[in-house]
Amino acid sequence: MRPSPSTPAALSRRTMLAGAAALAGATATAAATAAPAQAAATPAAAADTSARAGRRAKTVVFRNVRPFGSAKPTDLVVVDGRISDGPAPHGAKVVDGGGRIALPSLVDAHIHPDKTTWGGSWVSRRPASAIADYVAQDVELFRSQRRPVAERAYGLMSHAVARGTRGMRAHADVAPAYGLAGVEGVAEARERLRHALDVQIVAFPQHGVVRTPGTAALLEKAAREGVIDMIGGIDPIGFDQALDEQLDVVFGIADRHGVGVDIHLHDRGEKGMRAMRGIVERTRALSLAGKVTVSHVFCLPGLTDRELGSIATDLGEQDIALTTVAPSDSLVLPIARLREHGVRVGLGSDGVRDSWSPFGDADMMHRAHILGWVTDVRLDDELNECYRVATHGGADVMGLAHADFRPGAPADFVLVRGECLPQVVVDMPRRDMVVHGGVVVARDGEFLA
Repeated sequence: MRPSPSTPAALSRRTMLAGAAALAGATATAAATAAPAQAAATPAAAADTSARAGRRAKTVVFRNVRPFGSAKPTDLVVVDGRISDGPAPHGAKVVDGGGRIALPSLVDAHIHPDKTTWGGSWVSRRPASAIADYVAQDVELFRSQRRPVAERAYGLMSHAVARGTRGMRAHADVAPAYGLAGVEGVAEARERLRHALDVQIVAFPQHGVVRTPGTAALLEKAAREGVIDMIGGIDPIGFDQALDEQLDVVFGIADRHGVGVDIHLHDRGEKGMRAMRGIVERTRALSLAGKVTVSHVFCLPGLTDRELGSIATDLGEQDIALTTVAPSDSLVLPIARLREHGVRVGLGSDGVRDSWSPFGDADMMHRAHILGWVTDVRLDDELNECYRVATHGGADVMGLAHADFRPGAPADFVLVRGECLPQVVVDMPRRDMVVHGGVVVARDGEFLA
């Protein structure tokens, strides 16, 4: 960065997911000082790569911006998609930021783009009280849609990019009712968006791994064909009623094909904790440390400090990541406490206008706002931390380098009008510009196809 020469101025979903912890006591440092979990390439390394490739480095200067809301505007020099601390060469392309705040782009660590009706006609939903009810309505909705998964997923995912999302972990249903249509559709959307969005795909057995015959074979096929990055699971006890059998199938496929694991765990109390212990044991036995994630994890909120410390120690030792969608004050993960044990925690938007709920917008700045709302934060540092979870937290879960404006960091950022980061989290201003890898991919809230 260089000084700038100019200085101008659910209801049904929430009910079903309901049961108690908050961000409580989050006194995290501001996002501007957060250390990246992944080692970013240095400017020298980037220059060396360009030299070896025998080409001139592509340089763009984003002039007159304020990283993290700093008082003094600066220039962001981007070389081959990464932040540089060197001077911009004569004739480099210049993009004027107009004094806007520059913030790291966001990461959606948990979303279901295959289920969405985004951009389509209104869908009226019927009462539902259990996962099986929602699953049945999923199938009905899938069969009633005239637009294929790829089209619907692309619409939602490109909208997310326009709202500042740089990466997402997309869960796509795999079941005999759909075959691999969900993962294939999301994969097609991912390919169309490869210049603007980093996407990991999870083959998610929403209908159960064991209770729905044929699902395990489909999961194996998805992994074998290389269309996915991770194998999912769902409530091994509460829904599948087959703890060991489900986990053995899921972890076995992951081990055989070298993919990761991301398991939905809504079970609470001892059911949830038994599943967590089983996940930790298999992660350790198969040497899958760093490749396993557990989503939602409703069994952790409400644990005593000693109980939480014990399981958090195991999670940290095996580098098992967690994600939350902040559905309520009683179900959001105790993020600050988990991070004390080195546990990676990301934030996600979950389902968006699907059969489960009419709500959702795939806007991760809005989700950071919701995280602050449900945890009743007030202080600037706490609001900064909400944004950090929605950016660096999700990057940690996905294994992405932090987009923190340090030399060598990916040039993935958003430009917004505002006073400071805490105010941005509260007011959620329009994303005037979204940059991915040094390229402007959205302006004024609209995706640039």
